[in-house]
Amino acid sequence: MLLGVIADDMTGATDVALMLNRAGMYTIQVIGAPRPGAGLPRADAVVVALKSRTSPVAEAIADSLAACEALLAGGARQFLFKYCSTFDSTSAGNIGPVADALMARLGAEIAIICPAFPANGRSIYQGCLFVGAVPLHESSMKDHPLTPMRDSNLMRLMAAQTPAAVGHVDHAAVRAGAQAVQARLAALAAQRVRYAVTDAVTNEDLLVLGEAVAGHVLLTGGSGIAMGLPANFRAGGLLPERAVAARLQAPTGRAGILSGSCSTATRGQIEAARAAGYPALKLDPLALAAGRETAAGLADWALAQPAETPFLLYSSDDPAEVSRIQDDLGREAAGATVERAFAEIARRIVAGGVGRLLVAGGETSGAVVQGLGVETLEIGPEIDPGVPWTRVVGGPDLAIALKSGNFGSPDFFVKAWGLLR
Repeated sequence: MLLGVIADDMTGATDVALMLNRAGMYTIQVIGAPRPGAGLPRADAVVVALKSRTSPVAEAIADSLAACEALLAGGARQFLFKYCSTFDSTSAGNIGPVADALMARLGAEIAIICPAFPANGRSIYQGCLFVGAVPLHESSMKDHPLTPMRDSNLMRLMAAQTPAAVGHVDHAAVRAGAQAVQARLAALAAQRVRYAVTDAVTNEDLLVLGEAVAGHVLLTGGSGIAMGLPANFRAGGLLPERAVAARLQAPTGRAGILSGSCSTATRGQIEAARAAGYPALKLDPLALAAGRETAAGLADWALAQPAETPFLLYSSDDPAEVSRIQDDLGREAAGATVERAFAEIARRIVAGGVGRLLVAGGETSGAVVQGLGVETLEIGPEIDPGVPWTRVVGGPDLAIALKSGNFGSPDFFVKAWGLLR
């Protein structure tokens, strides 16, 4: 193993696995921290997908360190702590505390902070994170039900989560090349700065940063920063050239969509699927909590739909309605109610013959793969930037795509099936 990745949610894990796979690294994704002594699959890169983005801080640290130990035992030479390209977190964590724990375990002197992903409109300039043309705090992320982002300055966001000093590598240094970035990082480290927010507005910037951190044991950021890492291993004679498959051999069986994301992008994708004639049914969290609606009944509805057309079950809603439901049930209870329902629905529909499944939303994806008992995923072709098809290894015969809520074009739910054969 060359690279070990610790991802704080399921969709983020498939996102970074796709980035590495597309660059010619044979990449396997495993679900959850492997048990002590359990071997990891042989691969150039192994991505451990955790469900730690919004878990209690102590639990997130413990899971991340367990993943780190497994990757160390597997021989990883470099580590990436992967979080969302919108830096989803709160002032209490979990990005800062997990990064601190990994820094201490790996003996890292300094680590970059780079959630930039230009292909999906995430860029960093003057240390501030932008979503498209607007600062993060003016984007739809300001209303995220679990991690509302009310600031765009990554130095301030990270400083609220760690006692360590946080510095900045500006765009001028990045544009000057890898050596200039290395010099700036060395100067910050000499000042006992432990984290460096790095500007990046183009893919070329990410490649420069990737080259600059070739000798770093730990990186932190979004999947974009992984773009430049395979070339380092290839330059060192450790990674051969490999072709990337354009389509995925998928199991037979009917197709379905489960969507728990409330992002603006996903809500638009739902409307496009409905307009395309997909049978659709919306989950009611209040009815689920009261027992007036059940996961079994929802699964039965899905399996009763025409087999030639994908069905859509969704809980996605606008921020005002989400807030109303959270007021009635409590924020944690509302999320747990929906996640439990999706996990049970997934088990029932796969048992009922679904072999091709799209899942939207990080928390929803985590609930679904855990509910299905999935442990390993083989990475397939890219549907849209950051979202691949995958195939379950050693579990249910299933092709599954795990989509971050904010990712994908408006016709994502409609066009994805064309990459399966």
